[in-house]
Amino acid sequence: MDPSQDSPAQDSAHGLGVTARDFGLRGPRGWVFRGVRLDAEPGSLIAVEGPSGSGRTCLLLALTGRMKPTEGVATVGGLKLPRQMSALRRVSALANVAGVTDLDPALTVGEHLRERALLQRRFGGPLRGLLRPRAERAGEARRRTESALAAAGLDPDTLPKGARTAVRDLERLEALRLSVALALVGGPGLLAVDDTDLKLSDAERAEAHALLASVAAAGTTVVAVYAEAPEGAVTVSTRPAETDHETDEHETDHETDEDVKEAADALAETGRA
Repeated sequence: MDPSQDSPAQDSAHGLGVTARDFGLRGPRGWVFRGVRLDAEPGSLIAVEGPSGSGRTCLLLALTGRMKPTEGVATVGGLKLPRQMSALRRVSALANVAGVTDLDPALTVGEHLRERALLQRRFGGPLRGLLRPRAERAGEARRRTESALAAAGLDPDTLPKGARTAVRDLERLEALRLSVALALVGGPGLLAVDDTDLKLSDAERAEAHALLASVAAAGTTVVAVYAEAPEGAVTVSTRPAETDHETDEHETDHETDEDVKEAADALAETGRA
């Protein structure tokens, strides 16, 4: 086995540069997205925009190694898709992706954070890390969690019941911050966030954008779905080209259902990655 197929090209603590050429994914009912071209430096904020059903979620999953592209080429932090998908999954993370990273409404904020810290301790590092003293591992977990919460701008003490606040009682922006914090616990080099500004007020949209811009400014590359790309972001569109509209119009009518199905199945297809 070629070691380069499974080893990240750089430390996941640093942002990953992203390039794509004629990147596309075809599903059973037609093209989910096609012809995507992208050039983004490490630490960029990449805004994915396009109409609902144009494959925005699937593009996030493909760029993080969770879905296998059909055509074109892409490189993320030196890792080539689709050949190095498994390595890319280890240095990327998802947030706010319906059907993939759903928060359990019955669990509290603290329970979500403890669960994520335990998963990170068990699966997020080399096996030799499990041999360290329990106190050392617990201390590292606390530091990771506190750092992720700070980066996401979420202070559990300000919630109605503190860390014991159930997810069902969170405002939408607070839930987005929690999802981002959970994704950041592992220190990913690439963070993908879906439906960034869905059902948010103008003021909340501005806060959500400021959140992701600050994560990118701190060094983690962010790729996020926006209804309207904010100023200063590297923009990539999944909107079908005019030349493709006539030939693929019938297929495009079905893309919304296919997009949702593909996203919901992605976690199972990648072994709960």
